[in-house]
Amino acid sequence: MKIDFAKYTDGLVPAIVQDAVTNKVLMLGFMNEEALTKTKELNKVTFFSRSKNRLWTKGEESGNFLLLKDIKVDCDNDTLLIKAEPVGPVCHTGADTCWDEKNVSNDFLSQLENIISDRKNNPTEKSYTASLFAKGINKLAQKVGEEAVELVIEAKDNNDELFKNEAADLLFHYLILLQAKGFKLEDIIAILKERHK
Repeated sequence: MKIDFAKYTDGLVPAIVQDAVTNKVLMLGFMNEEALTKTKELNKVTFFSRSKNRLWTKGEESGNFLLLKDIKVDCDNDTLLIKAEPVGPVCHTGADTCWDEKNVSNDFLSQLENIISDRKNNPTEKSYTASLFAKGINKLAQKVGEEAVELVIEAKDNNDELFKNEAADLLFHYLILLQAKGFKLEDIIAILKERHK
């Protein structure tokens, strides 16, 4: 990775920080060669603060660190893309990002998992999802099994709409079971990625 720090008179290159999971842009900072080296050493994103005129590890006071996952350099070798895992809010205002955006995935399954989590943590009598959590893990596991059998039955027929609906039912109940066990889909995806290597 060759970075042209000399391209700018102050020796600082822009460093765009992106959430490694959601791909949301979290903030923009500046790095010199020393800040980049420190980032790699600590595995915590470190900038050169122009206002403090020194190296500054994001989160050194608040504890809201940016844990380094990956570094990429752009095609002109003068801008960094830092992929990180935020520990808490990124902005000094308390917002998830410096643009006051929520750091959530645009992925529908992630949004659905957030809804399921909300139903689990804030149950209401009207919520079907909350009622499943209330029945306990055995009933929930049984429900996933029932949905799997229904999907298998529809797979043997030629009604695509029924098959897709049963597949959606199984996926929905599977996501609920994962949360009941304390996991998210990303935990399962990580295993699949590891197997793929």
